Amino acid sequence: MATRSQHETARSQNEHSRSHNEHEVKATQINNPDGFQPEKVRNISSLMNGILADVFALYVKTKNFHWHMSGPHFRDYHLLLDEQGEQIFAMTDDVAERVRKIGGLTIHSIGEIARLQRIHDNDHEYVEPQEMLRELHADNMSLVESLRAAHKVTDEAGDFATTSLIENWIDESERRAWFLFEATR
Repeated sequence: MATRSQHETARSQNEHSRSHNEHEVKATQINNPDGFQPEKVRNISSLMNGILADVFALYVKTKNFHWHMSGPHFRDYHLLLDEQGEQIFAMTDDVAERVRKIGGLTIHSIGEIARLQRIHDNDHEYVEPQEMLRELHADNMSLVESLRAAHKVTDEAGDFATTSLIENWIDESERRAWFLFEATR
């Protein structure tokens, strides 16, 4: 028969175990505020971090071309790319914060952006204005394709908020691509 001391020890261990489990649940809630399964958080975060890297790369390229624009349509193209750069940069915070809201981690450095980006840099000293616009058009369309692929994943995961944001980003990216396409005709 168990002694009183053994009962107290068992009760203390049960209370500690219950307290530990409650702590794990609270930690999970803090790290995973929307309650998504860890695998879904990893998948969505990975996709969105790739998009975030592409958005940063597209922003820098757009500003690069904005700064180095020349030619007879300088003013129009310069202003167009400045406006597009601002819109692209505005996406960065929304993408990163969405990853954090679902409990994921996001990009930490320029090096991480470089490892994840799929949009290629353009380091040429001179690029013809029409080529700048064509390249940015292609890059925006590449971003649209990545966003569409992410949309499928977030929709299937039941992440309606991210899915909704992606729909807006697709529309904005398609609009940028359309303006760039029309400017090259």
